[in-house]
Amino acid sequence: MDVLQVKNLYKKYKNTEVIKDISFNVKEGETLVILGPSGSGKSTILRCINNLEKIDGGNIIINNECMVKEYKNGKAIYNDKKILEKINLDTGMIFQDFNLFPHYTIKENITKALIYVLKNNEEEAEKKADNLLKKMNLIEKMDAYPCNLSGGQKQRASIARTLSLEPKIICMDEPTSSLDPELVGEVLKEIRKLAKEKRTMVIVTHEIKFAKEIADRIIFIDNGRIIEEGTAEEVINNPKKDRTKEFLARFV
Repeated sequence: MDVLQVKNLYKKYKNTEVIKDISFNVKEGETLVILGPSGSGKSTILRCINNLEKIDGGNIIINNECMVKEYKNGKAIYNDKKILEKINLDTGMIFQDFNLFPHYTIKENITKALIYVLKNNEEEAEKKADNLLKKMNLIEKMDAYPCNLSGGQKQRASIARTLSLEPKIICMDEPTSSLDPELVGEVLKEIRKLAKEKRTMVIVTHEIKFAKEIADRIIFIDNGRIIEEGTAEEVINNPKKDRTKEFLARFV
């Protein structure tokens, strides 16, 4: 079953076209990795899926709910508020710069989301937070503030907060790019666990070795278009397009 359908997605900033007619589907439990050079539109795709950027063409369908209802005079008319709220709850975003609230402890970053977004009571929220902090090996840091954590701990806390909201689709935008090299491994380890749990994930990354290991499917994007797609074996080991070969040659 396709839980995410991106259909003919088009996005521009002023007169600059960033995404040009991109289409792909993601099945439940599948990990899709998006590769491509900087500025190719990878992060913009994730932001459109999470409704953080408004689209200028095409549609995004999440669990059979359309983000855009129709187009009038070339402008997207988004769906009703209740449908958009459902879509927003079905998607989670893990950012490269963590996006934790600095004035809340790590535990509060999770419990506040549960109380104010999912309307859990305080006892439920604290129990869920404790379980997720244990899962991420952060229980001893639950009363620490983000400024007192390493980059790897911040990213694991960000993953825990996203998981607490139980999204159907987890998007990750370069989840290790802000980390020191020695901290990358601890975050990738947690993402590998999520893949083994068959969480539906769309991951933008430059970690080619990691992409090869974790991806059920890969799409390679350049200049706002999909250049090549397939399994890791097809795209990374045996790319067909010259642009893909040129990009991957930097990492060999």
